[in-house]
Amino acid sequence: MQTFDVAVIGAGIVGLVQALALKASGLKVAVIDSQAAPNKPLGDAQLRVSALTLASQNVLTALGAWQVMDQQRIAAYNSMLVWEQDSFAKIEFDATQVTQEQLGYIVENQAIVASLWLQAQQADFIELFSECPIQHLALSDQGNFIRLTDERMLTARLVIGADGANSMVRTVANFPLTFWDYEQHAIVANIKTAVPHGNVARQIFTASGPLAFLPLWDQHHCSIVWSQDEPQASQLMALSAVEFNKALTVAFDGQLGVCELVSERHTYPLKMRYARQWLNTGVAIVGDAAHTIHPLAGQGANLGILDAAALAEQICSLVAQDKDFSLLRNLRPFERWRKTETLKMIAAMEGFKRLFAGNAGAKKMLRDLGLSAVNHLPVSKKAIVKHAMGLTGELPLLAKSSSLS
Repeated sequence: MQTFDVAVIGAGIVGLVQALALKASGLKVAVIDSQAAPNKPLGDAQLRVSALTLASQNVLTALGAWQVMDQQRIAAYNSMLVWEQDSFAKIEFDATQVTQEQLGYIVENQAIVASLWLQAQQADFIELFSECPIQHLALSDQGNFIRLTDERMLTARLVIGADGANSMVRTVANFPLTFWDYEQHAIVANIKTAVPHGNVARQIFTASGPLAFLPLWDQHHCSIVWSQDEPQASQLMALSAVEFNKALTVAFDGQLGVCELVSERHTYPLKMRYARQWLNTGVAIVGDAAHTIHPLAGQGANLGILDAAALAEQICSLVAQDKDFSLLRNLRPFERWRKTETLKMIAAMEGFKRLFAGNAGAKKMLRDLGLSAVNHLPVSKKAIVKHAMGLTGELPLLAKSSSLS
């Protein structure tokens, strides 16, 4: 039987950030995951990427992970262009509007995880359990018990679920869940474009869903996230590569010339999930285990990173005050803090989705006029840019730096 202060379930981006951010606490931490230890990505770009804000970059830098990534595979984007199909309306955002060099970064998920894993391997307060599915998880106020499929047994005063949208920890803890189906599927793929992207992130809103082109490190390659109503998504997935290329080029208004698939296409259903309870004595959840949102603003990974940094900050503060870091009442400030920020984001994403849904004439004209008006209001644009960069709201200390203002 091995005994730990904290057991983090899930060794993805959020779980590893959670473990590493606990360094100042002096606690003994286990990280458990059913997957093998990750390797740094090589060759062509991986399919799953994240659009990281400057706040998330600050967290990864503070944990030492950003510095060990292959910088040549990190794509900084310095501006963003958003428009509506068959419309005069558009809005442009630029990093210079908030005196920054870039708005954010497009980074492969595997690259982030591999760098965080490397830091965790070198941390003497963390023990990593890879390729170790959990056979049994028992949670109680008196302590938590974990049995792995290889029959090893662990105990921990606090279990943190960073185990994704279908979280075992959330299920075992019986935390109630609110959810709804966006009735859309997201198609992800890597695309070669005839015209260089120029380090600009682009998104077009169509009547059946948004399409984003995220710039990769090669000027002629982008990662796409094409969110479509379910019938249209199924039709697009059934197309040949040649026909898909044609459909994609047309849907994107030919902004980057002819588009060409250079990877497989993957699709996944889009659902909003929000756990109404994130805590109990001895257990907490963060990241996708606590919430999932529509990908149209690319904020899912950033929300999870900030959850982990905030929970670590609360735990470290409790330890420094010699208070029990596993008690529900002592962890409540974290839950109130991050629930507030998450609900703001959920409301914003739902508002955007509803605003751009459908093609009714009066509604379309109203939103087009609004989009054009905002594009000519520097103060409003600056506020939107700061929000998109993760520079507003109540940030954990790890997410702040002297460059944030």
